[in-house]
Order: sequence, then structure tokens, then C-alpha cells
Amino acid sequence: MKTPEISNEAVQAKTQKTWDEWFAILDNAGGRGMGHKEIVAVLNNNYEISAWWQQSVTVAYEKARGMRQKHEMVDGYQVSKSITLDAPLEMVFTAWVDDLTRAKWLENPDLTIRKSTPNKSIRITWDTPRSTVEVYFYSKGERSQVTLNHSKLPDQVQAEKMKAYWANQLEKMKAYLEN
Repeated sequence: MKTPEISNEAVQAKTQKTWDEWFAILDNAGGRGMGHKEIVAVLNNNYEISAWWQQSVTVAYEKARGMRQKHEMVDGYQVSKSITLDAPLEMVFTAWVDDLTRAKWLENPDLTIRKSTPNKSIRITWDTPRSTVEVYFYSKGERSQVTLNHSKLPDQVQAEKMKAYWANQLEKMKAYLEN
């Protein structure tokens, strides 16, 4: 059984039940034979916990019972990566939206920028595999932080591949911008 990422103490403090108690409740409700939405409905209809905790308990249960793989979400697989750079926010944002600048650090970009909000966020359609990339930018004074979510990936193998890809590419961006 996979250990939940949220501590037993934290879940009990917020929901008045431990992981073992939640898992027993969901087992007794037939959770192993239910889909994600059905498990959430059991929690929503029978327990007074917030929507966030309903989702968290459901995902932890699915992982613990082998019903959900690493990086798996309801609509595919998702990976995340973030990096802090010694570069101004405007420069970091430009490194993403300017085609010529992006080509200096990003290998094999197969993307279409659908929407961008200057110095805040970018929403991208990644073509191979067809998926979604959301990039968020945060000012940290003289530094900047980039947080990236790549979602709607088709399987765990592709998710692991893209997680490694983004770790490598963000390090290349860091080297390019900090030199």
C-alpha cells in the first residue's frame, strides 16, 4: 500500500479521521469498484469535509488501492516542475513567448501558445503528444520563479518522459538566462 503524501496527523486534524479510517470507510462503501466521481460522491453525501478534502481523500484512496498510477489524473497524466532564476521576470517571460529566444534553450518545441498574460502565465497546446502546458511566472524580488504543469498526457511512460524533459529544459533556460 502506498503511503499518502499528506501526513496522517494533517488529514486527521482537518477531517477528524485517519487515513486507515477513511480507507476502511471507502472499502466498506465498495470504493474498489467505483470510479473517481463515485468515490467523491460517497464522501460528499455522507461526510462534512470540504471539496478539497473530498478530492484529496479520494486520490489517496485510489493510489493506496492501486487504482491510480503515479501522475495520473482524471483527464490523463500530469507532471509539474518549477525553477527559480536569477533573472528579472520580464526577461524570463520573454524567453518563453519570443520564438527566437525560446529556440535558444528549448529543444524540439512542438507547441502553440494559445493564451498569454504578460509576466503572469502562458497556456500552451503541446502537439506531440497532444497535451496542455501551463506556465506560471512569479516575481521573487531580483529573482523569478517559473512553475510548469504539463497535463492531459496519455500514459505514465509519457508523463515520466516529459517530467525528465522539462527538468532538463528548465535547467537549459536557467543557464541561458543567467549567463
